Amino acid sequence: MSSSDAPPPREFEIELPGGFSPGALEGLGDSAFDDIPASELIDVGDPDSDPAIAPSMIYAYAALRSGVPFANGAPNLTVDTPAIVELAEREKVPICGKDFKTGQTLMKTIVAPGLKSRMLGLDGWYSTNILGNRDGEVLDDPESFKTKEESKLSVLEHILQPEVHPDLYGNFSHVVRINYYPPRGDNKEGWDNIDIFGWLGYKMQIKIDFLCRDSILAAPLALDLAIFMDLAKRAGMKGVQEWLSFYFKAPQTAPALYPEHDIFIQLMKLKNTLRHMRGEELITHLGLEYYD
Repeated sequence: MSSSDAPPPREFEIELPGGFSPGALEGLGDSAFDDIPASELIDVGDPDSDPAIAPSMIYAYAALRSGVPFANGAPNLTVDTPAIVELAEREKVPICGKDFKTGQTLMKTIVAPGLKSRMLGLDGWYSTNILGNRDGEVLDDPESFKTKEESKLSVLEHILQPEVHPDLYGNFSHVVRINYYPPRGDNKEGWDNIDIFGWLGYKMQIKIDFLCRDSILAAPLALDLAIFMDLAKRAGMKGVQEWLSFYFKAPQTAPALYPEHDIFIQLMKLKNTLRHMRGEELITHLGLEYYD
């Protein structure tokens, strides 16, 4: 088919609630909009002029209005906003996110639960990343790095629970750096220096140098999520799919729900959710039944 024979681009029309002007997203939380459902406010905003509406939110909005599940592999708040969450509930569409867990943070969610399980204390965790692809170039910008830094930093706080174990984790230093180095290409390298202490306060260190390929680590996650989100949609599951937190650095959860970052607990949630959907017994690892 030649370009002249191609059908014209499809146009989408957004019906605005009567009496409201573009830019209403700026009023989220204002008393003037208290009576409007959050999911309708995004219908009011003007994507061409309202800075509160990011391009990724427009894409997510189009997907949800079309009944297509949306998994957010980036660290932004595309579907982690009240309006989008309510829209997903209203349209009965699954959403999940955010920020694929593939490299250095994957290592943290594997190592940190081990330290905690043996009650090994933590003085500090220094992490630096070398990235050579477009991701590294974008994250070299301080403003772009900010959201990534927040998702990376939160992992240890949630796993180690310093408020519960102040003597072991109440005062550790956690530093994260990302450096753009073009010769790395799609490869990335994560260096970690972990200062720990054991019985009688004896100091020890762990060094990790993880040389990996960004796309090779991320592609299977995208494929898994495409399958599981389709399953969730067909099973009638809507809104935030917290059981898929296994794949994310900053798991999106229901309001006031404590986000789980321990990768082993996350995997158990994933498996048990699938078993529950099949009507099978949940895995408990209790062990007592082996000796009955």
